[in-house]
Amino acid sequence: MLLDNLRVFTIISEKGSLVAAARETGMATTTISERLAALEGHYGVVLFNRTTRSLSETDEGRTLLEGAKSVLSEVADLDTRVRHGAETLSGPIRISAPIDLGRSIISQAISTFTAENPAISTELSLSDGYVDLVGQGFDLAVRFGNVSDSSLRVRNLGAYQRLVCAAPAYLEKHGAPTTPDDLSGHNCLVMRFGDTLDNVWEFGTGPKHHQVTVRGNKVVNDGWLIRSWALAGHGIGLKSELDVAEDVRSGALVSLLKDHLPPAKPLQMMFPPSRAQPRRVTAFADHLRATISGLRPAS
Repeated sequence: MLLDNLRVFTIISEKGSLVAAARETGMATTTISERLAALEGHYGVVLFNRTTRSLSETDEGRTLLEGAKSVLSEVADLDTRVRHGAETLSGPIRISAPIDLGRSIISQAISTFTAENPAISTELSLSDGYVDLVGQGFDLAVRFGNVSDSSLRVRNLGAYQRLVCAAPAYLEKHGAPTTPDDLSGHNCLVMRFGDTLDNVWEFGTGPKHHQVTVRGNKVVNDGWLIRSWALAGHGIGLKSELDVAEDVRSGALVSLLKDHLPPAKPLQMMFPPSRAQPRRVTAFADHLRATISGLRPAS
C-alpha cells in the first residue's frame, strides 16, 4: 500500500492538483485525497502547501518526491528483471527536447529504440524554452549550451555549430552578407527562448570575437518555424547544424559567413539529481548518443 500511495503522490506532484491526478489514474478525487492523507499520516508531515489555486511541495514533500521516484524506478526495474529476464527493458520514459531537434533526430531515435524494446513507452515534450526537469517529472532533457543548474547530472552529446543560413531565393533577391555587420541590412529570423530574445548573434573567436544585434519582421519561440521560414525565403536564420545539415547538403539552404562563426556549442543530456537512473533511461541515453554521433555534419 505504501508503494501505491507513493505512486499517487508522484502523480499529484506531476499533474499539479488532486483533480488532475484523479483523471490521470482513473480514481475518484476523494480516493486520491485519502491516499495523500494516509501518506502524510504515515510520515507525520505535510507534503503539499495547498491554496485554492495551487499545490506545491513542502520541503519534506520535495525530499520524499526525489526519493519516491528513485524507489519506484528501482522497483519497476526489479519487476522487469524478475518477470521478463535481465535483458528486457520496460516502463515509461519522459523526454524533453527542443522543437526542431525533437521532431527530427530525437523522434527517429525514439522510434528505433521502441522498435527494439516494445515494452518501453515514451512521452516526448517539445519546447525551446526552460523546463523544470524535476518538477515536471522528466527523466531526460536535451538542450543546447552549457547547463546552469549544477544539481543536474549531465552527459555531453558533442559540440555543434550554429549556422547562419538562408534560402537561395532570399539571396537572389537581397544578396548575401559578406561580413557579420552586413546583417544589419537584412531581414533576420529571430528566436525567443522564454523571456530572452535571441537577437544578439556572436561571431569570431578571441580578439576577433564580437556581437551583432539583428532585426527582422518575424520573431517566434519555435525553432522549427525559424527553419521553415528560412526555407521559404523569408529571411536569414541562425540554426544548429543538426537541424539544417540536410538542407545545406541539398542546397535548400546556403550556409553564410562560415569564416566568421564562433566556436561550436555543446549539446547536453540532462538528468534529475536522483541516486540512480532506471536501466531503461540509461539505455535510451546510450542509444540517443550513438544516433547523434553517427550523423554527418553540415557541409
